Amino acid sequence: MNIRRVSFDHPDAVKLNHEVQSEYHVRYGDGGDATPLDPSDFAPPNGVYLIVYDESDAPVATGGWRTQDANDEGNLDGDAELKRMFVIAQARGRGLARRILAALEEDARAAGRTRMVLETGTKQPEAIGLYISSGYEPCAKFGYYRLYDESRCFAKQL
Repeated sequence: MNIRRVSFDHPDAVKLNHEVQSEYHVRYGDGGDATPLDPSDFAPPNGVYLIVYDESDAPVATGGWRTQDANDEGNLDGDAELKRMFVIAQARGRGLARRILAALEEDARAAGRTRMVLETGTKQPEAIGLYISSGYEPCAKFGYYRLYDESRCFAKQL
C-alpha cells in the first residue's frame, strides 16, 4: 500500500468523496455530509489530504485533517479536525483506516496542532470502534452536526 498526499480536488479524491457521500446517504438517508469543505482547507500547513493506493495503483482509502481554532461551532484553539476517513468496501479489514489515522495524527502534530477532533454518527459503529480503540474519547459536540442527536464527537490529545 502506498499513501500519497493529494489535493482535496484531485480526481481520485473526488471519486472517493462521491463514494463516501453515497455511503453516508445509505446509512443516514440525508444525501451525505453537508459540512462545507474547500480544497484549501487541506493545503499544508493548515491540513493535509491522503489517499491510499493499492498494489495496482487504485485508490482505496482516504482521510484528511484541517485546522480549526476557537469558533462559534465549538472548536478550540489548536484543533485539527479529521474529515473524510473512508475505505472502499473491497479493501476493508486490512488496517488501512488505522494507518491513515496514524499518519494524519503525526502530520497534525508536526504542524503544531494539539488536539485531533472528529465527528461521526451513531450509524457508523465501526468508525466509533476505530476511534475509541485508537485513544479517542467523547468530547463536547462541535461543528456542523453538533445539534443532531445522531452526532458523536471525539477528541485525542496530540
